[in-house]
Amino acid sequence: MTQEPPVTLARAMTARGEIALRRRGTGPGAVHELVVAGIFAMDSVDVTTEVALARRVLAGVTRPARVLVGGLGLGHTALAVLEDPRVRRLDVAELEPDLLAWARAGLVPSLAAVTADPRVRLVTGDVAGLLTEGDGVQDRYDAILLDVDNGPSFLVHPHNARLYAADHLRATLARLAPGGVLGIWAAQREPALLDRLRDLAGGAGWPAGSVTEVVIPVARESHRFDYALYLATAAS
Repeated sequence: MTQEPPVTLARAMTARGEIALRRRGTGPGAVHELVVAGIFAMDSVDVTTEVALARRVLAGVTRPARVLVGGLGLGHTALAVLEDPRVRRLDVAELEPDLLAWARAGLVPSLAAVTADPRVRLVTGDVAGLLTEGDGVQDRYDAILLDVDNGPSFLVHPHNARLYAADHLRATLARLAPGGVLGIWAAQREPALLDRLRDLAGGAGWPAGSVTEVVIPVARESHRFDYALYLATAAS
C-alpha cells in the first residue's frame, strides 16, 4: 500500500457527520478510502472479504435473479454480485445521497462500474427501514447482502444497531424468497449474532444447518484479523 498522503476527492457534511472520499497514489495502484464521521470505514487495499460475501451468498441460491445489497461503500460487494450472469436485478440501498452522487460522477472506478450496469437500481435510504417498511424495494429477494457496517460490535453509526436486533433480523429473513440467502459481513466474529440467527431460523421451522458462520483470516500490514460472514438460507 502506498504511503503517500491521501488526496481528498470529495467531502460532505451530513446529519450523521462528515463523509470523505480519499485517494492514495495514482494510476492502477491507487487506493481509495471512505471515512465516515471521522471513522475509517473501508478502503480498496483488500476487498477479498466483500467479494467472498457476494460469491458465497450467490453460490447458495439456485436462481439469484433479484438481489439487494445494503450499503454501497466503494462498490466492491455490488461489483462481485454483478459478476454473476444469473443476476437480473440488483438494488443497492445507500443511506448517504452524496456517496451516490460521487458514484454517478465516476470519482472511483469501482463505483462508476456499478452505476454503469443496467441491472443496477440505486435506492437512497436506510436499508434497515427499507427492509421493514418495503418502500422502494421488491417484496422478496433471492439474496440480501448487508455490508453497511463493521458488525454489531463496531458500529460506524449507532443507529445501525437495529440491523442486528432480533425483530429486524426476523423481518429481513421474511423478505427472502424460498431458498433465498441472507449474508451479513462483520469485521470480527459475532457469536451473539450467530446465536440470534440460529434461534430465528429454528423458530421459522427452517432445517438444521440453515445458518452458518464463515471465518476469513486477513493479513494487513503485519496484523492478522478474523473477519466473518453470517449466512442464513431460507426454507425452499
